[in-house]
Amino acid sequence: MGVVPDERRLFGTDGVRGAVGEFLTADLALALGRAAAAWAPSEAPQVLIIRDTRESGEMLEAALAAGIAAAGGHALIAGVLPTPGAPLLVRRFELELACVVSASHNPYKDNGIKFFGADGLKLPDAVERKVESAVLAGEGLAASPGRVRELHGAGADYLRELEARFQSLELSGLRVLLDCAHGATYRVAPEIFRRLGADVETVAAEPDGRNINEGCGSTHIEQLAEAVPAGGYDVGFAFDGDGDRVLAVDRTGAVVDGDELIALAALHLRSAGRLPGGGVAVTVMTNYGFHSAMAAAGIEVATTPVGDRHVMAELIRRGWALGGEQSGHIIDTGFVPSGDGIAAALLSLEALGARDLSERDAMTKLPQLLINVKVADRGALEGAPGVLEAIERESAALEGRGRVLVRSSGTEPLIRVMVEAPEEAECREVAERLAGLVERELG
Repeated sequence: MGVVPDERRLFGTDGVRGAVGEFLTADLALALGRAAAAWAPSEAPQVLIIRDTRESGEMLEAALAAGIAAAGGHALIAGVLPTPGAPLLVRRFELELACVVSASHNPYKDNGIKFFGADGLKLPDAVERKVESAVLAGEGLAASPGRVRELHGAGADYLRELEARFQSLELSGLRVLLDCAHGATYRVAPEIFRRLGADVETVAAEPDGRNINEGCGSTHIEQLAEAVPAGGYDVGFAFDGDGDRVLAVDRTGAVVDGDELIALAALHLRSAGRLPGGGVAVTVMTNYGFHSAMAAAGIEVATTPVGDRHVMAELIRRGWALGGEQSGHIIDTGFVPSGDGIAAALLSLEALGARDLSERDAMTKLPQLLINVKVADRGALEGAPGVLEAIERESAALEGRGRVLVRSSGTEPLIRVMVEAPEEAECREVAERLAGLVERELG
């Protein structure tokens, strides 16, 4: 099998990701490591490598390290650590590059490789294209090979950074249940909560290489929503496999999504004088109730396409610090320029102060319904005047009370119809009406 198994571009919206052994192979990982190290500014760059708990992680980690050394770089293997550990440590140790081996919330059979530069940010699209071109051309070999070494204590370094940031947060007496998704947070998440005084128990904290994200974590939060009230816990947090996102559950079992957690953080950081520029960046999926709450609080909101990369780009452009997604990617650049599920969970508790999460009042969510409609061509939406007119008509009827968002999927033959309205019945009625029209016209 060759380095590149088909003609598609290597980099997607979040690095190189795919099925291990089919798309993402050891050969491809070696070539990516070699090309990325060759791109780095110095002739012998120091490159950090971390990974999640997938069984393929060690193989890909080793292949990446070999590629980095082949290009004359020095690979520093740090083992299992949440994704935000990479941008945090690459800046702390003044390294030139960091590689994360993870497929985030995907099943264990998938894996991925993403890169962070010396500034802690994901590599720009233009740089990814250069790395991709070097991979396809087989470039990157150096006359003198570099070294491969273990970086001991990376987990302790990450924990020290968290502890320093949240040193004033007192969690004594708080009963917390953490769902670690059998992923990269399984050791560090319970440890930092315990250091801050919480009484911590965990679920999905026994990774075996194949159980990552399986019926657990932020993509399957129903397990935590049942366990928190059943066990009498004060709060629960669910991370995803690589630890860059989080959702919460209050003592009653109600799920608290990224929109509500960002709203809590925005009001708290603004009152503490730690919301540069006075604004927040979110995506088009963010609930209308969030926008209403921020407008009432005098906090500006910028809206981006779906994806934490777009949110991060908007924060940089505006000089803001806080942003994120409904799915639980929450970025506070005052700590790290990346989604960090553990830091976001602690920030939420810091924002609550003496209050319980069930007493949150940062925003009122509007009923929201998302319907995915299978279509023959996901690009046909723009050429369907009847559908576009209906969207405009329904949007006008909800103006000032809710909203309509109809968009094509970026990866699948789907049109996503999302409606938010003050009442469940109206929300469902509008969504089903539009979804039915999309199916008839474009299905």
